Amino acid sequence: MSKKILGRIANALERMAPEAAPPPDFAAASAFVWQSDPDCLIPVPEVNRVDVSLLVGVDRSRDTLMANTAQFAAGLPANNALLWGARGMGKSSLVKAIHGSLHVDHPTLKIVEVQREDLPSIGRCLSLLRNADARFILFCDDLSFGHDDAHYKSLKAVLDGGIEGRPENVVLYATSNRRHLMPRDMIENERSTAISPSEAVEEKVSLSDRFGLWLGFHPCDQDDYLAMIRGYCDAYGVTIGDATLRAEAIEWQATRGSRSGRVAWQYFTDLAGRKGVSLS
Repeated sequence: MSKKILGRIANALERMAPEAAPPPDFAAASAFVWQSDPDCLIPVPEVNRVDVSLLVGVDRSRDTLMANTAQFAAGLPANNALLWGARGMGKSSLVKAIHGSLHVDHPTLKIVEVQREDLPSIGRCLSLLRNADARFILFCDDLSFGHDDAHYKSLKAVLDGGIEGRPENVVLYATSNRRHLMPRDMIENERSTAISPSEAVEEKVSLSDRFGLWLGFHPCDQDDYLAMIRGYCDAYGVTIGDATLRAEAIEWQATRGSRSGRVAWQYFTDLAGRKGVSLS
């Protein structure tokens, strides 16, 4: 085949290839969502979050994560953090609220949300963040792994960083309902059927050990539940008597069969609607 023909084929392939994505503009927003295929960081103009002062019953976790994030924002060493525990108790809300609180004084502190399904592409995301003039909280919400799920191997690129090491300007915050990021029956099943039980699950269970901070979230009691709702009422200007609020809120949680920060917000949303108060 002649060089002329080979040249024409090469030119045709170049025209068919997709254009390279422009470098992300990190000044465009304080928050981004990582999307693969094609790789890009999508700016989020307005983050869905509440003020950190409205998160009740998580004081210890709030203070610990706030201190860790403040260190990171100031350019100091900080740990990756795993927020685990009861559903609806404000794990993801806390991450977003702390970022919003610190971003005021640290405008180069950004948050990048990564979906679990996009973890295999996380190495390419880190390459974009590594040399940027900003600091990034890589946020993975509702993280867990099931049987035959190899996504956890990609997560090690963030936690360990491979030969390059984790970028100094990136820290990972993940939330999960599971302390070890995998179902208990999966751990017990692999232990009972493996030739070397301890080695069978060590790689997966040890993934959670790679987080420097473990912050546990537990179901709230009734006083905290009512305090959450009262805090929302005061913040958004919804007027309701204590006796009425107590009776309605307890009935609401009884119909839901659970009591949590999420249930408190759902009741408050209904209350605000009935009172004609906008939450936007």
